[in-house]
Amino acid sequence: MIIAAKNEELRVGRTVEAARSLPGVDLVLVVDDGSTDRTGVLAREAGARVVRHPRNRGKGAAMETGAGAVAEVEAREDRVGLVPRHLLFLDADLGETAADAAPLLEPVVDKSADMSIALFPATRARLGGHGFVVRLARGGVRRATGWEPEQPLNGQRCLSRAAFEAACPLARGFGAETGLTIDVLRAGLRVVEIEVPLEHRATGTDLRAQLHRAHQFTDVARALAVRGAGPAARRALARTGLRGRTRSAY
Repeated sequence: MIIAAKNEELRVGRTVEAARSLPGVDLVLVVDDGSTDRTGVLAREAGARVVRHPRNRGKGAAMETGAGAVAEVEAREDRVGLVPRHLLFLDADLGETAADAAPLLEPVVDKSADMSIALFPATRARLGGHGFVVRLARGGVRRATGWEPEQPLNGQRCLSRAAFEAACPLARGFGAETGLTIDVLRAGLRVVEIEVPLEHRATGTDLRAQLHRAHQFTDVARALAVRGAGPAARRALARTGLRGRTRSAY
């Protein structure tokens, strides 16, 4: 399991402890993506292995670092005859609800899907899919693949190692999940959405939250434009005026 985290000292310990209780999970790895608080320390105290980025590199880079670290752990283990671990990605702010992520593992373990994506019931009721970044991502995935996800930005997902490698290198920053879905589907692999009772911290409406959404919008638009997901994504990216790499918070 991989948890990408930046400045999540208030919740990361509880998230790690809950994640370690999941059936079949024998490794919890936290990627501390340039935190300026005690995120890494508290994650390690809760039982996670921790890899640190000295500076913030964004969600996609943290996910790749985590997958690479899992492969390094496996290279040092005696795993003759064993398949590589599946990759379960969870956000650091899930807290105790991370213990309810088990349904995401099941379709990948039993090979009925190559990637599972969480549906948050609370998010479904609260937002109804009307967020402008969600609409951009959902429409882009539909145009690129013919499949329309309900919660395309959800970071809680489980993948086979083959599915993850089919999508590498991942899209930058907050475009990682959108790009991942497109690339896995274009590789001819199977994706499902599963309702799970998980809940993370609400983004809010203050200035910091608005900047967060602006970074999301830019990264998602870039991921779609790079994948040729229609002129709408290119126009959206042009409107932001931000074509360089953006720094990403969580």
